[in-house]
Formats: sequence, C-alpha cells, structure tokens
Amino acid sequence: MTTELLRVDPVHPDSDAMARAAACLRRGGLVAFPTETVYGLGVHALDRAAVARLFEAKQRPAHDPLIVHVAGLEGAADLVESIPAAARALADRFWPGPLTFVLRRSQRVPDEVTAGLDTVAVRVPAHPVARALIEAAGLPVAAPSANLFSRPSPTTAAHVLADLDGRIEMILDGGPTPVGVESTVIDLSETRPVILRPGAIGADAIRHALVGLGLDESGPENAASRPRSPGLLSKHYAPRAAVTVYEGSRSRTLLAMRAEAETQLGLGRRVAVLAYTEDHASFVDLPVLTLDLGAETDPPAIARALYAVLRQCDEAGADVALARMPATRHELTPAIADRLRRAAARLVAVTS
Repeated sequence: MTTELLRVDPVHPDSDAMARAAACLRRGGLVAFPTETVYGLGVHALDRAAVARLFEAKQRPAHDPLIVHVAGLEGAADLVESIPAAARALADRFWPGPLTFVLRRSQRVPDEVTAGLDTVAVRVPAHPVARALIEAAGLPVAAPSANLFSRPSPTTAAHVLADLDGRIEMILDGGPTPVGVESTVIDLSETRPVILRPGAIGADAIRHALVGLGLDESGPENAASRPRSPGLLSKHYAPRAAVTVYEGSRSRTLLAMRAEAETQLGLGRRVAVLAYTEDHASFVDLPVLTLDLGAETDPPAIARALYAVLRQCDEAGADVALARMPATRHELTPAIADRLRRAAARLVAVTS
C-alpha cells in the first residue's frame, strides 16, 4: 500500500482534500489527521471490517478501546444510551475541545470499538482539520493516536509517516499539533464522574464546571487491567530506549541523573537526557545527548515537545534516556507526569 500525504492549511483546510479524505473513510480506508492534541488515525466507527484494519495497522491489542470523534453533542446521542446532566454541563464548557466522555453505549456501536465494554468513549475535537473531516464524512470517526501501539504519540505528520507508512491510505498534514498530549478522559457512566486519564484540561476546571454535580476524587480502579478508555495501560507512549524517570527535589534528582549517566556511559551505552532548559548546565560536561523539553516553568511548551523528544531518543540511537518529573503546579503538569510515568521502564524516587 502507498500512503498518500496531503498537506492542508491547519486553519482553513481545502474542501477538495477533505472530500477525498472523507470518501476514503466512507469506503473503509484509514486516514490520519491532526487534532488539537495529537494526530489521530481515523476510521468509520460503525464499519467493523474497517475498525479491524485499524487495529491491525497499529498492532493494537483488541482489549484497548477507541475514542469516537463526532461533530457535536447531537452526534454522540446515537452512540450512547443517554446523555447525563454532567455530560451536558461539560460539553457546554469544553466541547469542541480535548475532553473525552465515557458513556453507556448504544447497540449501534460495534464491540470492536469498545473492546466489548458496555461503554463508549466520545469527544468533539476542536482542530479545524479534524472538524472539517468529520463534517465532510458525515459519520462518527473512531480515532486512536496515529502511531504503532505503545510508541510515543505523533504530534507531526512526519511522526505518523515514520510509524505507519505503507500501512494506511492517507495522512492529512496540518502541521504540528498545538497541545501535544492527549485529551482528558472522564467517566460519566456511573453515579459520580471520575477522571480516568489526565490530559489537556485540568481537574480544577472540570470540578468548576461540575458545581452541584460532584467529581469522584478516588481515581479509577483496575484501569490498566481492563481499560475503559485508551491510554490507561501501565506501559505506553514509550520509545525503544529504556527510560528512567526521577522524582524528588530538583537538586537531588539532577545529582542522581548525573550519577546514572556516568554509570551508563562507563558501560559503553549511549545516553540521552530529557532536560528542562534550566537543567542543561548540569550535563554540559558529559558526552550525553541533551534533548530540550523547554522551560520547566512552561508546561504547555513541555507538552508540545514531549513526544517529539521521546522519538528523538530512538532517532539518535540512545540506549537509555533519563528524565525527571516536573515540579510545577499547572493544569498540564499531571498529564505530563502521567505520560512520563507510562513511558518509563524504571521510576526512581530520590529522597536523600
């Protein structure tokens, strides 16, 4: 299969390109496209054979459910049993945008999309290309991240091409994605809403939108063993390099990272350091590959850079990669920490 790359204006996508991509979806094809979070791999959500092709192309396990993208709340109505008050309140505040709802599914949704669960994940994307594609296709679009399973999510068309060239029909290149980490996922299928996956919208903003309705703060149970949404497996978003993530005070984690870098270099291994801009000086005298995540005080920049930097580890042939958890208070910090934790082969808590 030859994968066609179509460059489109990210703000005003060409209608002819959208029509071609929509036609591809309607006939069971796989189309990668930008959302505000990461690039998604789209497929007709109600076409069982097409959904099966998507799982095969991504090498994705069948127990990992998909998010279905729709044009609006009314587009979700046919896919779910009902739309609770909490969903309407959150949709009024955050849709279109990077917030995914998990709701009780209707019988229209194939088991292949939901991994056999009685729920379905739905969202309304905000990116102009994603919206234009869904509207042109006139159908719900199931779209996980457009990468090989468990690899860092793609934030550029080049990332998609690196993983899926020859596996899918088309990529819509709308430039880099503006957020860089996936949507927040909230389960609205039970009595009290619970956040399953931190993402681009923080818990405080969700809590404020749910005044009078409540938010379950206990967190999801058994999320990795039977996930109700994508991105909940314990190992995810990982490069081939073995990632060690350090958590603790800045001074102590930097000392621990230096010591580990020196040990790994002594063993003849290629070492990459995922460094905040403020940390570069700590490694300047070591023969390591220092990759810039952006300033620690700028979590939006870190979110935009994170997956690209994880991919650069492999492009450079690094054997190991070292990073530390951000210590800032920002709505994106929990999402960044979550993605680092899931990418890690080893987590180190530095206490002394």
